[in-house]
Amino acid sequence: MSRLRIYAEDAPDIALTDTSDAGEIAAALADIGVHFERWPLRAAAAGDMLAAYAPEIAALKAKGGYQSVDIVAMTPDHPERQALRTKFLDEHTHAEDEVRFFIDGEGLFTLHAGGRVFDTLCTAGDLISVPAGMKHWFDMGPAPRFAAIRLFVNPDGWVAQFTGDPIARRFPRHEPAHAPA
Repeated sequence: MSRLRIYAEDAPDIALTDTSDAGEIAAALADIGVHFERWPLRAAAAGDMLAAYAPEIAALKAKGGYQSVDIVAMTPDHPERQALRTKFLDEHTHAEDEVRFFIDGEGLFTLHAGGRVFDTLCTAGDLISVPAGMKHWFDMGPAPRFAAIRLFVNPDGWVAQFTGDPIARRFPRHEPAHAPA
């Protein structure tokens, strides 16, 4: 289930907001320029997921100028899971939007804006679009399991620019219920 917890940037132990209501999540994130919505899940073979969501993808491409789309997937047995998890645990930005639609599993996008930290758990059916330049970090957890459709303006140019701020280390990491103990 999707979840949003909002903290003051200097108080990682006290959530000011804690909600799983998709409408409340969308409204709170819209206030900082992040787009969030829920799409109905569709049954399709793994290779047909892009076709299953073709109308929605086409609308996003037309609206945002995205030129390419792919699927990224991660499993708990992936040999590089720890290195890939660590790669985006520190606060960073991107020169273009980070658009993800979760078709399976979950991941934690944490956004830093306006003196607040928006801990956004995205699960299957969630679309999130983090605008270019937004400070954030991403945690897939110690035993990651997710698949997401990604949209890019320029996939070769999607590079993290780290801020050097240690803020991400002060906030909770993603520990999904399905992770091994």
